[in-house]
Amino acid sequence: MKVYLDHSATTYVDKDVLEGMLPYFTDVFGNGSSQHFYGREALKAIDEARDKVAKALNCKSTEIYFTSGGSESDNMAIKGYALAHKDKGNHIITSKIEHPAVLESCRKLEKMGFEVTYLDVDNEGFVDPKAVEAAITDKTILITIMLANNEIGTIEPIKEIAQIAKAHHIAIHTDAVQAIGNIPVDVQDLGVDMLALSGHKFYGPKGIGVLYKKNGVKIERFLDGGEQERNLRASTLNTPGIVGIGYAIEKAVKDLDKNAKHMAEVRDYFVKKVQDSLEYIMYNGPKDSSKRLPGNSDFSFVGIEGEGILFHLDLAGIAVSSGSACSSGSLDPSHVLLAIGVPMAIAHGSIRFSFGKMNTKEEVDYTVDVLVKTVNQLRSMSPIYDELIGEYKKCIMKK
Repeated sequence: MKVYLDHSATTYVDKDVLEGMLPYFTDVFGNGSSQHFYGREALKAIDEARDKVAKALNCKSTEIYFTSGGSESDNMAIKGYALAHKDKGNHIITSKIEHPAVLESCRKLEKMGFEVTYLDVDNEGFVDPKAVEAAITDKTILITIMLANNEIGTIEPIKEIAQIAKAHHIAIHTDAVQAIGNIPVDVQDLGVDMLALSGHKFYGPKGIGVLYKKNGVKIERFLDGGEQERNLRASTLNTPGIVGIGYAIEKAVKDLDKNAKHMAEVRDYFVKKVQDSLEYIMYNGPKDSSKRLPGNSDFSFVGIEGEGILFHLDLAGIAVSSGSACSSGSLDPSHVLLAIGVPMAIAHGSIRFSFGKMNTKEEVDYTVDVLVKTVNQLRSMSPIYDELIGEYKKCIMKK
């Protein structure tokens, strides 16, 4: 049996989405910037996709900018806004559990003279809106907090944080890459100025993303060259990808309730089976399922390395992740788990299981059976298992 439980890293392209994309690789192949019939035909498809994305997010089509993915959208928003408003201030507020695209953008800006406050989170990964407000200074120009965490699934109180930002006349950006297709995302309701998303997280193609930028919000041009995307991002438009993300987000919104309910049921079934089958484990993130993404679960297994679990599951045909896909090349423990208070030695033994709309309880039964055997086998060979049990008990008492 093959089981895919890494949907937070990427989803497959939905067959309906692929079918909608195919003509734009061959029949309608024109450059959307060209003035002849082939170009106009491509541009029409691009405009229709832009309208679909705008409708899904409840904004205007003129507020949608196509990018190569969520990471570029985050970079474009954070760096672009900071550089465009450096005369007004140089202070940015973010959290310690953001995606690397946000954290590295902030670190790059620090090298350019900007100041960044990295807020702590609680032991379930929540940013405290009061801490956001307390961090604001007269030099603060931007707040960037993710809508939902990619490792532990925490859904942040962005609406409340956005209200604080508006009260202080500060722009707010949110990385919503993990949220689309999992929870409702309405930019008007959230009150954000900029929002990033990526097609391959909701059954669309890779290599295509979106930056929502509210009209009137100024950012510096990201890529120099032509005048595409209203002169903010030069590059020949990826017509098949744009068509694909349009179809994907339309279907994701249409099927949101059905898919979210299914993923939550299968995830909760999995979590209970794991908790009933193994001791000395930590379920990372919110315990209240309504406050975490419906397909997300993240466990730390005391006394063993996450990579060992991952490899054993892989050999059994089960695909999981030992952290964020964008950080998978690092041997360091997850910065998210460290930020929520998981001891470093225990954080090393963590695995993310992220469910999709097609996963079944039969797959869960198979996965848990393999997982339990794997954990028990690896623990029997671990020289630090008994030692870490004590650290685990101390950690649990603190929580």
